[in-house]
Amino acid sequence: MRYTTLLLIAALFSAPAQAGERDSRDMEILLAQSLHSIGNNKLDVALNEVDSLLKVNPNFKLAQLVKGDLLLAHSQALNNFGNAPNAPQDRIEDLRDEARVRLQRVQQQQPFKATPKYLWQLDAEQHYAIVVDTSKATLYLYENVNGEPHYVADYYISVGKNGADKVSEGDHRTPLGVYFINSKLTKDKLTDFYGSEAFPLSYPNEWDRRHGRDGHGIWLHGTPSDTYSRPPRASSGCVVLANDDLLQLGKLVQVGHTPVIITGQMDWSDESDRTERSSLLAEIEKWRNDWASRDSDAYLSHYAQDFSTGEVKLAAFSQQKRLVNSGKTWIKVTLSKLSAFPYPGQPGLVVVNFEQDYGSNNLSNRMLKRQYWMKRNNKWQIVYEGSA
Repeated sequence: MRYTTLLLIAALFSAPAQAGERDSRDMEILLAQSLHSIGNNKLDVALNEVDSLLKVNPNFKLAQLVKGDLLLAHSQALNNFGNAPNAPQDRIEDLRDEARVRLQRVQQQQPFKATPKYLWQLDAEQHYAIVVDTSKATLYLYENVNGEPHYVADYYISVGKNGADKVSEGDHRTPLGVYFINSKLTKDKLTDFYGSEAFPLSYPNEWDRRHGRDGHGIWLHGTPSDTYSRPPRASSGCVVLANDDLLQLGKLVQVGHTPVIITGQMDWSDESDRTERSSLLAEIEKWRNDWASRDSDAYLSHYAQDFSTGEVKLAAFSQQKRLVNSGKTWIKVTLSKLSAFPYPGQPGLVVVNFEQDYGSNNLSNRMLKRQYWMKRNNKWQIVYEGSA
């Protein structure tokens, strides 16, 4: 990437930097200001601006590279981004890629009013939700306001060296799907490589295992203490944030509750999504009523021919349910804390979680349940069911 390309991108930015703040967007705006000054041949101004940026975070390697170019500009013209002689070309290319992505993020309008199509419904205990767009190296944070997501912030991230859509152990790809934060690892339990803290995700999920995807250890985590950020594609599959950004995020996420939806490209909700959500919620209610009615045929009609619990297929599941229902004189089922998340890259597939309170003449229990509903031929059916 030549400097002329970067300068054209930087010239488009208009947002002012906020003094004292240290999240990704502010660092990106400071970087764009410096490049804009270079484009106007105000090299001394640019050097002061990049020095200000490095005072905020001296380990920002991209800013260090820009400063090196500015110092070199006193003796030669700036043509390429990263003019330092004998610099490792792979590292320079990584930093060029980071510059491109960060400047594109500065241009992006923050989605204050837009809603991702992946957050159809949040339950009351899910205070926040995360959507990761691997194509734009961006993590979006949303707050749950009466069940609807409201934009809070977005952060620059790094993903797998080989991009997205993880299939197997060691492929250096970031998975695409609907996941949840399983636990929190504090700094004292980590090596310096993982930064300030880490949040393991529930990869592989039920859909991954069904399709033979394997591997483990996909986390949200930070950067080493001597590194502000990493290139857009640099991890072994994890989602990596700057430590300051991760610490902000870590104050808000909830182990066992916060969903992390990872997509190859962000899509935004429209009226058709709202219609589809309403039709799915109506079908879930019908499934509940049919179960409570003890009409096994009606109840089992909600399950697809390729349904499984992971181990049990439809035929065995149906046989067991008919046997159980034959011994009931009454059944009562109530659902609460329901959430629904369309699955990235899988049209018509939605992950549904809820708390199920089941009662009958000879059994009562309460459990957290997860279902995968698929719409085929204009009909919603369950393709997976199990405990959450």
